[in-house]
Parts: sequence; structure tokens; C-alpha cells
Amino acid sequence: MNAAPPRLWLLMSNHVGDNTQLLALAAALGFPYEVKRLSYRPLEWLPRMLLGATLLGVAGGGPSQLAPPYPDLVIGAGRHTEAVAMWIRQHLNPSVRLVYVGTPWASPRHFDLVIATPQYRLPPHPHVLHNALPLHDIWPDRLAAAARIWEPRLAHLPKPWTALLVGGGSGPYRFGAEAATRLARQASERANARRGALLVTTSARTSEAASEALFAGLTAPAFEFRWRGGDGPNPFHAFLALADDFIVTADSISMIAEACATAKPTFLFDIETGRRSMRAEEMQGGGTARLPPPYWRGADFSGTLWRLAMAYGPDSWTRDLRIVHLDDD
Repeated sequence: MNAAPPRLWLLMSNHVGDNTQLLALAAALGFPYEVKRLSYRPLEWLPRMLLGATLLGVAGGGPSQLAPPYPDLVIGAGRHTEAVAMWIRQHLNPSVRLVYVGTPWASPRHFDLVIATPQYRLPPHPHVLHNALPLHDIWPDRLAAAARIWEPRLAHLPKPWTALLVGGGSGPYRFGAEAATRLARQASERANARRGALLVTTSARTSEAASEALFAGLTAPAFEFRWRGGDGPNPFHAFLALADDFIVTADSISMIAEACATAKPTFLFDIETGRRSMRAEEMQGGGTARLPPPYWRGADFSGTLWRLAMAYGPDSWTRDLRIVHLDDD
């Protein structure tokens, strides 16, 4: 008689990229799973920082979702899920295995496994798995299915096709109308020089102002998709399948991973310029030295605070996207 598979709960994040990783990992494991989408109070970080394992930061009827049968394995992402995962172990199932995707505020010793990528700068630890890029769901059968649906809608566009994958502001870096206009101009010039077309998609982090500037600035033949959330048809996976190459805004490590997973040429667009540029200096000492902090003044107050935190705060406060952009070859 075969043993029953582990019961798996996914504690979903507020960020699309985090949730893509959770679902990709769950699909790869092949276990049946339940998705837990909890709402959190505005100051949920305070009881989490003070108490660790607590549900005080969970809003409304969220705790009612944590009903039996209880899980054998919990996978979460997003720091607001840390306290919930630890509370499940403390109050519901002491033997539950906890996996966290990203970088937690709590010590990795509170989890059975932490899956991290370089921008989080986590030091070596027995419970930490360091991956070069985030997990993704770019499987050949999924891309082929998306291509079959969308290719007829794109057939009128001249080839080659370049997919333009657009993110948004991230920490100390800002992607506003000016950067979007610059991206539209440079991508259009490249497509026109090749007599090809652009397959353009924004994402959850693209601001309305940046979207407007981007689409207004395109001068090459293009298929334009404006991300608005929801469950409507989305050509993202078809773009990955059908494009000949990619331009990805360098703020989105997840989209960089997804584009690179296709093994097609991928180019990064620096969303800042001048002294605020995301372009990293080469590491010294065989890649073991720290990168110098970015220029202290950001494009706005929030960006400046992030940059100062990167310069003077602990690594756990911030992430450094530039580390992922470095070529280790």
C-alpha cells in the first residue's frame, strides 16, 4: 500500500514574482497543495518583529483558513508569511517542515530550508540553498501551448521579434516616465534597424505613468499588452516561446530568469542613468568582495532611503540587484 503524499500549504505573497516561484516549486514537487492567501494588517511587521510566531498581523478572517487537516509541509514567500509559518509549527503541527523562498527577517535556523538568490546576500548556512536565479515555470509544454494560442494573433508582425519585458521601480531604483520613454526609443530603434517588431508587456510593478510613456514612445511595429491583473488572457508565456530575443528591464530578476530559461539572447535595460545607474562595477578578488554601495542620492526620497540603507544598514534590510547582473565567467 502506497503512503499518502505529504499535505502541502502554500502561503502566498503580495508579489506576483514570489507567487510564481511558489507555484513552480509546488508543481515540480508534484504533491497536492492548498493555496492560502491571507490578508495582513498595515503594521503586521511590528508583532512579527517582536513576537516571531504570531497571527496578530493577520487581518480579518485569515486565521480561519488555517483549519485542519494540518499540513506536513509549508512553503511561503514574502516576509509577512514568516510569522504565520512559525505559528503553524508552534500551534498546529510541531513536526511540519517549513520552506521559505527569499530572505527572511528571522534566522534561517527557524526554517528547514531557505531558498535564496544572490541579491539577498545571505551568508552560508546549513539551512540555506543559494540559487543563481529565482525559480520559474518556464516548461516547454507550457510555452508550446501558449504559442499555439497567440501565434495567429501575432502573425501580421514582421520578424525577427524582440520581446520587451517591462518591470518597474525596485528598492533604490525608479522606473518612471523618463526611463520608459528612453526604453521605447532604444527598443524601437533596434527593431526598426532589423526590420522586425516588438512584443511588449508591462507587469504588476509598472506604474500607469511609465506604461503610458512606454506605449506612446514606441515607433516600431509592436503588439502591446498592458498588464492589469486578474485572470484574463496574458501573452507572457507566448512571448517567451515565440520571440527571437529579449530586452528585460534589469529591475526584474524573475523576468530575467524566465527569459534566460529559454536559452535565447537576453539583454538588460538599466532603468537608471548617470551616477544612479544600476550598472555594477566588477567584483574584485575573484568575486568575493562586496560591491560598493550605489550612489547615495536616489531619484526620490524613498530611493534615497534605500540607498542609504544599503550603505549603512545590515544586509538583511535590503537587496542588491546588481549582484545578479554580474558576469561570473
